[in-house]
Amino acid sequence: MADAASIKRVAQRIVDTKGRGAEVVVVISAMGDTTDELMDLALEVSPQPRPRELDMLLTAGERMSAALLAMAINDLGFEARSFTGSQAGVITTGTHGDARIIDITPGRIRTALEDGDIVIVAGFQGVSQTSKDVTTLGRGASDTTAVALAASLGADYCEIYSDVDGVFTADPRIVPGASRIPEISYEEMLEMAAQGAKILHLRCVEYARRENVPVHVRSSFSTRPGTWVKDIEYRNTEGRELEGMEQPLITGVAHDRSESKITVVGVPDRIGAAAEVFSAVADAGVNIDMIVQNQSIADDNTAITFTLPGGDKLRALDALHGARERIGFTEIQYDDAIGKVSVIGVGMRSHPGVSATFFRALAEAGINIQMISTSEIRISVVVGTDDVDAAVRAAHTAFGLDSVTGEAVVYAGTGR
Repeated sequence: MADAASIKRVAQRIVDTKGRGAEVVVVISAMGDTTDELMDLALEVSPQPRPRELDMLLTAGERMSAALLAMAINDLGFEARSFTGSQAGVITTGTHGDARIIDITPGRIRTALEDGDIVIVAGFQGVSQTSKDVTTLGRGASDTTAVALAASLGADYCEIYSDVDGVFTADPRIVPGASRIPEISYEEMLEMAAQGAKILHLRCVEYARRENVPVHVRSSFSTRPGTWVKDIEYRNTEGRELEGMEQPLITGVAHDRSESKITVVGVPDRIGAAAEVFSAVADAGVNIDMIVQNQSIADDNTAITFTLPGGDKLRALDALHGARERIGFTEIQYDDAIGKVSVIGVGMRSHPGVSATFFRALAEAGINIQMISTSEIRISVVVGTDDVDAAVRAAHTAFGLDSVTGEAVVYAGTGR
């Protein structure tokens, strides 16, 4: 949706789908960098704009896209009707800037579909259930709007269009030989999204899994098949659950450069000290990712290291400094020059040696590991920022994910 030509191309794709007999509801994002430009303008006008007015402003980008797309579709001989989030019945909490969808009452959408119209819905927005104010759902939340609408309308599936041909085994900008994943489970996609893969919004995947909505991720620049995100049971033709070598070992490698690391030094080694540290951080509204506590070896003190979103670092530091006297630690260290690299796959549950393969690949690439975290289907490490790309490539190769066909194409240059 970057420009008029893109809007016309999207309109043609929509009418082609309608022409095949489908009922079509489209959720649209803002054009290009419209949201960023509106935010910059707001900050020029007011250094601290009120959240309510900011939501009123930022939702204009999607409304513009929806109206323009409807015009383009009408010019192709099809009837299209555009709706704002509130007109479409997207009811949310009242938190401006990061509202959550409570319910969708798509009465006007159903009426438009019964009339044979193509429905265009402005994404990223809704209306507060309590205040009736316009709200936004957070950056990237048009994906979530689309899945929520698909669930409320009982759609067969939800297609999400990006500038790559689906979900790949790694970021194509880092690994040109990344392979397209034809199918991926909700569980694996949740881990990929949570660990930095930006192809799908995390809340979108959570909603799709909860409502069991199959999601087809594909490119708006090609007609190639994409990636299906759905409920997958790894079973053979006899219905037996696949185990060991039969299961896919590693599905993909994700990375995230947006985190910071904080180390609280000299924490008294006593019951409840860690709780006090993380209570202070939680009270500041900061989410923690990875945690490591060192064993007490001298003076009955220990050090606690954790990672958190880089944008929350200052709030966390302020909260910890404010609690320093009460907790009794000696100093705080922080590091922004880190990145997280994760390998993800359901095969970890039944296949030994994944950790050894991962860590050996990093060692052979000369990469130092600063922190390690695991889940049932994921292993994550923190490395220096300068080592992130090399770590992704090393892990991708070590688990045999490299494609010889070079099929990973980023059509618009963002990999989103």
